[in-house]
Order: sequence, then structure tokens, then C-alpha cells
Amino acid sequence: IMKKKSNIHQMAIIGVMAAVICILGPLSIPIGVVPISFTNLAIYFALYTLGMKKGTISYIIYMLIGFVGIPVFSGFTGGPSKLLGPTGGYIIGFIFMALIAGFFIDTFFDKWYLCFAGMVLGTAVCYVFGTIWLSYQAHITINAAFAVGVIPFIPGDLVKILIATFIGPQIRRRLIKVNLFQA
Repeated sequence: IMKKKSNIHQMAIIGVMAAVICILGPLSIPIGVVPISFTNLAIYFALYTLGMKKGTISYIIYMLIGFVGIPVFSGFTGGPSKLLGPTGGYIIGFIFMALIAGFFIDTFFDKWYLCFAGMVLGTAVCYVFGTIWLSYQAHITINAAFAVGVIPFIPGDLVKILIATFIGPQIRRRLIKVNLFQA
């Protein structure tokens, strides 16, 4: 019975974090083809809250919710056309960002600078996926896609990573203290 209760708790917390991503994901600031989104900040918090595996699962649930048409993607959009559109590479890239950042957060939790580096590395990998797909979809060069899909976002993404670097560990420590964190 304890194992079943633990599994229900884990499913519930994954669902809650997927809901948090669904709430923050649509909030965006349009600045061109690729909007400034709060999805990555929500993912970082999911990783601190749940760990790499479950945090990534919560993002994949969010992505599937958006894929079926519920408007949880940036700008309150959804559906397969969003994944196949110009920003689809970033949406897919967030999976790899979550895995990489989550690995660093789980492995080096007490070393903020390594968690920061892991989130930067994960974000860079997401940028690669997004840039390649944007270039293909928009029929522009990789350099042009990088100029519109990455450069404008670096400062904001660094701010989001800094926020997660300092708030995320506090969230995890509190969850550990009340025996709610299970990676």
C-alpha cells in the first residue's frame, strides 16, 4: 500500500508541474517569429521540484497536451501545426534541455555554478534544434535563423536561468525537508 501511495503522489506532483508549465508556457512576449516564452523557466522549476526524469516527463505531458490542440504553447496556441511550424524545433529541443539541465541539477545540486552551467548547456542544445528547424521551415540560412531565433533571447534566458539557479534549490530543499522530494 505504501508503494501505491508513493506512486500516486509521484503521478500527482508530475501532473501539478505539467500544469505549471501549461500555465507559464502560453505567457509570451511576441518579438518576431519566435516569442519570448516562460516555458523554459517552468521546466527548470520542474527539474528542481521533480528531478531529471520526472521533470522531463512533466514537460513531455505538457508538449502532448499542446500537440492535441489545447492552447498551452506560446501565445495560447496548440496543435500539430505548432510543432511542425517555425518554433517546433525549440519545443522538441526543450526535451533535451530538460534532460541535460536535469542531469546537472540532480548530479551537482549543491554546486550552483554547475547547475547554472547545465542549464546554459541544455539551453544551447535547445537553440541548436530550434535554429536548424527554423532555418528549414522559414527557408532561411542557419545564420539568419540564429540571428532571429537565438540572439534576441540570450539575455532573457540568462535571467531565467539565474532566477532558477537561486530559487530552484530553495524549492528542492524545502521539499526534501518535508519529505516530498523523491528523484
